[in-house]
Amino acid sequence: MRLQPMILRRHFPGPTVGRFVEFLWYYQDWAGSHPREHVLPDGAFELVINLREEPRKLFDRADSARYSSFRGGWLSGTHAQYIVIDALPGASMIGAHFKPGGAAPFLAPSAAEFQNQVVDMEAVWGTRVHPLRERLLAAPDPAAKFRHLEQFLASLLSVKRLDEKREAGMSWAIGQLSRQSGVQGIGGVAQRMNLSHKHFIAQFRDRVGLNPKLFCRIRRFQQVLAQINAQRAVNWAEVAYGCGYYDQSHLVNDFQAFAGLNPTAYRSLGSDHASFVPIAEGR
Repeated sequence: MRLQPMILRRHFPGPTVGRFVEFLWYYQDWAGSHPREHVLPDGAFELVINLREEPRKLFDRADSARYSSFRGGWLSGTHAQYIVIDALPGASMIGAHFKPGGAAPFLAPSAAEFQNQVVDMEAVWGTRVHPLRERLLAAPDPAAKFRHLEQFLASLLSVKRLDEKREAGMSWAIGQLSRQSGVQGIGGVAQRMNLSHKHFIAQFRDRVGLNPKLFCRIRRFQQVLAQINAQRAVNWAEVAYGCGYYDQSHLVNDFQAFAGLNPTAYRSLGSDHASFVPIAEGR
């Protein structure tokens, strides 16, 4: 099943913003056929701006009839579980996918305050978001829209004074813990940074929005998704062992926690994007 928007673009920002943002994205006139999606955690923040007037819905995992509505734009923090969103035909949106830990320099409070939260843009950055959306709506093409969004993000950075030494150290730590051996390596990373285990966890949560152990679990889960989406036939025991799980049941437990599905169900649903899983209403 191939679910593609009519127009889909990515933009890789320049070095000022690109230090912290993996890419900007834009789609117009979404043509998906499923009503909802599970968005799976990946250890990073996501900025989303709605370019249509119809509000978007974030559903309660426990009660599929309950939801919160978002209109102009919102910031999705790091999540410990999947979230459930609507998938409106004809939707148009633009956004920024931050690198792990990359959203913190754009925020006044700690990134930890956004864990498991989806927050309206205005609550994060105030009324300055209103002219941004107006410029995005008036921009004639994706390139112009990306330019406005990148300029907005750069303006948020311009008012912050970054501790470059601390930035470099935490970026190194995030990179180390993103690797396959990260779950076993937290103590060693803290030692290399000359921090106690307790202080390292606190600094990591402030920067990333997750504690290091949970971050490592989510990144390992993402490694599984990358592997199985690149394979036609999957040997689950080999995938589990290769990604550092104790056994196959350990992998299944993480799948249920992070995707709300077992691995076989995930594969059967099919998706062009590993972290966006098409589902039926009420799932």
